[in-house]
Amino acid sequence: MNPQEHLQHLDLGKVAVLMGGASAEREISLLSGQGVLAALCSQGIDAHAFDPSERPLWDLKREGFACCFIALHGRLGEDGTVQGALELLGIPYTGSGVMASAVAMDKVMTKRVWLAEGLPTPRHVRLAPGELASAQGRERMARVPAQLGLPLIVKPPREGSSIGISKVETAADLAAAVELAGRFDADVLCEEFIAGEELTCPVLGEGATAQALPIVRILAPDGAYDYQNKYFTDVVQYHCPSGLPASEEAAIQRMVLAAYRALGCRGWGRADLLLRGHDRQPFLLEMNTSPGMTTHSLVPMSARAAGIDYAALCLLLLANARLDSSVATPHAAKAAAE
Repeated sequence: MNPQEHLQHLDLGKVAVLMGGASAEREISLLSGQGVLAALCSQGIDAHAFDPSERPLWDLKREGFACCFIALHGRLGEDGTVQGALELLGIPYTGSGVMASAVAMDKVMTKRVWLAEGLPTPRHVRLAPGELASAQGRERMARVPAQLGLPLIVKPPREGSSIGISKVETAADLAAAVELAGRFDADVLCEEFIAGEELTCPVLGEGATAQALPIVRILAPDGAYDYQNKYFTDVVQYHCPSGLPASEEAAIQRMVLAAYRALGCRGWGRADLLLRGHDRQPFLLEMNTSPGMTTHSLVPMSARAAGIDYAALCLLLLANARLDSSVATPHAAKAAAE
């Protein structure tokens, strides 16, 4: 029996696919969730859509759901909040636990962990929009171009899908970029600009047994891999296999696994990176703990290159759903309860 056939025979019980939510990424979450829901139903799973912004999470317990596939993105879904609620309800879920989800959602905290582990990430400065109202705060912002160089990147550290991000070419543009990012977050992350290729590398599993999937190399027009181009156009080119030398890909995959383990991630994730052009040095940007599962998403693309189709990927993730407080999968937990 191959792995997909084995997964198809698991009795996973009643499954909620959490989608939508209240974050700025709601639209993408609905697309991800609908794809996952259709895939699970096609494999005979008793799966149902569940939008936490429209229904109380207690309904999951009241209606007898055995586990959850988290297809939420961004705040109140990918940041440890839903994970914590599911821990209290005792309902296993896909992906990372409370702490790993919370840390990975915050790009500043993620950088601190990676830097402590000796992992490369672009240099950065954190600003708080509130302090920019003072002369001292404005002086601090004015020093950022000298600290990081120009151009530089400004982004809200707790958003995804390139929401609120700006490339700042001149010092005169910095204040507007900080103001834009500040609309989405209480902090603003200013980051060194790395000129090179955009890469992403998914990971499946946990701890020593976690495995990196094939790298996807991303070529966007004029480097504009933004919200619109990520999800709603076909102008971006994706290369998987990446076309990188095998030794270079393997080294990046090892670095991604170290980054994933350093954050305590489990289940699955996707690291976004930049590969600097002049010396081929990779830099970690962020770790997504609830990656997209839309028709344009990169984890399914990479999984296909590894021989795992979309439905099999969804089943695999669901079969490994669990609680922080238990190593049991829903299948094992159900068997134990019986």
